[in-house]
Amino acid sequence: MGKADRDLNDLAKEHSTLVLRIRFRDSFKGTSVLNHRTNMRFIFLLLIIISLNCTAQSPSTDKSMQKVMLGAEKMDSYVPLLKGKRVGMVVNHTSTIGKTHLVDSLKSQGLRLQMIFAPEHGFRGKADAGEHVKNGKDTRTGLPITSLYGKNKKPSPEQIKQCDVVIFDIQDVGARFYTYISTMHYVMEACAEQGVQMLVLDRPNPNGHYIDGPILDPKFRSFVGMHEIPVVHGLTVGELARMIKGEKWINRAEDLDLSVISCEYYKHETHYSLPIKPSPNLPNMRSIYLYPSLCFFEGTDISVGRGTNQQFQIIGSPNLPRSSFTFKPVSGPGSKYPKHENKLCHGEDLSKFSLESLSSQSCLNLSFLVEMYSRYSDKSRFFLENNFIDKLAGTDQLRKQIIAGMNAEEIRLSWQKDLKTYQAMRSKYLLYPDFDQLNR
Repeated sequence: MGKADRDLNDLAKEHSTLVLRIRFRDSFKGTSVLNHRTNMRFIFLLLIIISLNCTAQSPSTDKSMQKVMLGAEKMDSYVPLLKGKRVGMVVNHTSTIGKTHLVDSLKSQGLRLQMIFAPEHGFRGKADAGEHVKNGKDTRTGLPITSLYGKNKKPSPEQIKQCDVVIFDIQDVGARFYTYISTMHYVMEACAEQGVQMLVLDRPNPNGHYIDGPILDPKFRSFVGMHEIPVVHGLTVGELARMIKGEKWINRAEDLDLSVISCEYYKHETHYSLPIKPSPNLPNMRSIYLYPSLCFFEGTDISVGRGTNQQFQIIGSPNLPRSSFTFKPVSGPGSKYPKHENKLCHGEDLSKFSLESLSSQSCLNLSFLVEMYSRYSDKSRFFLENNFIDKLAGTDQLRKQIIAGMNAEEIRLSWQKDLKTYQAMRSKYLLYPDFDQLNR
């Protein structure tokens, strides 16, 4: 794009913003905000537009750049290290080289594969979120499958001692509450305690171009938040593994023999589209970009579209005021018992946002959460009684700030001091060129 084109785009954006401000001002002359749903919907859309403008440089989309090479694809770098060793594998349906599963690729190399460890959603990625994954056997290779989701989240000494090295190769999405990284934590600790090598085959982070959110308070540590990092941490799984070891967040961290096979031609601003959906309810890139902002709703009465074909792209509840957009969650694969099953939900359709606008965001969009709370009539029932949102946020402050009436920008400002401290720690473990923090 030439300079003239950029100048025209900038002028167009300024004009659009001015028009919105005029409409915003004129729409309230002589009216009561609380009595006009159209005004409330306009506020909601305006907040979203403003929030989506908190961007710096967009992730690189230059098609002339070389294609990212995954850690798993660099077989010459790690297969020789595995010869003659008993190999365990923490993998799922995303663990592929092209269209071939990593298990099959390594089996064809004559390696001595011992067992498969399966995370949430299982080895083939079909189990519901939160559903216990059962032990079993891979029908193609005959390898035993040990579940690491359910009661057994950490490999037992007996299980891990059957391996000389354990490979971790799973596609993450860059949010602290996405549990694949919690599984990696426990596998790292089991390996450290039993003197087993750990090999991470790295993959890009589709939300790795920014960091945002509250830092986890250890009091709220759980399987959906185990590390003192922000909600959007800006790390690949390889970089996070280095941080977990370096910060000694696991028992006997100094004893862990950790290696990371990094990606080639990747940097944190790289726009990377996942070739396989990482879990049943993240069906496309739009849902992946929206996920860090919308997952907070899992701790509220608001549905994020589980039980529809627009998971993490729509939000609503039967307990919100009537709206022009409605949906009805139904039981189905990957969502057996969706929130508000078979009930008509009123809310907002977020699938209208372009992938370009979502992929270039550089902050969490809290306007969704703040606006839904303001619309909800019985606010005492908005947050679930178990305060699950505190585990998702890693703190009880977010819930309290929303109840107190703070707006999205005020809430985000309260995180900034801790985020600067985190940025300094994060820089020690990076494997790839970082985004420009000065432009954030």
